[in-house]
Amino acid sequence: MEWLTDPNVWMALATLTALEIVLGIDNIIFISILSGKLPPEQREKGRLLGLGLAMFIRIGLLFSLTWLMGLTATLFSVMGKEITGRDLILISGGIFLLWKSTVEIHGKLEGEEGEASVRVGATFGAVIVQILLLDIVFSLDSIITALGMSNQLGVMVAAVVVAVGFMMLFSGKIGAFVERHPTIKMLALSFLILIGVSLIADGLGQHIPKGYIYFSMAFSVLVEMLNLRLAGRGKPVKLRQPYVD
Repeated sequence: MEWLTDPNVWMALATLTALEIVLGIDNIIFISILSGKLPPEQREKGRLLGLGLAMFIRIGLLFSLTWLMGLTATLFSVMGKEITGRDLILISGGIFLLWKSTVEIHGKLEGEEGEASVRVGATFGAVIVQILLLDIVFSLDSIITALGMSNQLGVMVAAVVVAVGFMMLFSGKIGAFVERHPTIKMLALSFLILIGVSLIADGLGQHIPKGYIYFSMAFSVLVEMLNLRLAGRGKPVKLRQPYVD
């Protein structure tokens, strides 16, 4: 139980939970659109079931990727650097985060509104299957981010559970806040780039202390909170939404 008194663990839990919540907004929007295609009496059930599926998928992926991270046998060498299964997971995960965050930022700023809207039948089973498939895609960046933020599986699982719980209770308010302040979303996506670089460096044997990452994120969030306070209630920039009803 020593981790309970470790401030780094609590910092990792708080930071990762906040990131999971902000990065999960698109997932909430997607689930809300799909559940909105159901009859009114089934919409709340579909939304909660979709978020529950998202949580279990994330936890399952966390366990599988954490197991893969234990593969430390050398697979091959590149320019004198021995590459293990763990290194491959870190490097490929970092590249994925760099790609995903860049594509997301481009889509939010330069993409077409509703270009990725989902057309699906209104039956409850069809909606749940569609949610299940898309949850897997939405979960990848979330899980790889967790791997880059913490070395403890318990912290990662706790962050996912707490984040999904918050989204179940306050999805409407969280979504409205991010909608009013789109720079929060951009800030979270920029954090993914930072974490992606950290994962690639770690996979190449150049470890970046987590404390540096936490500090840079906390400083950026503090600056953004000050900016939001000073900006007042001016009309914000509206980001493009790939999923629209």
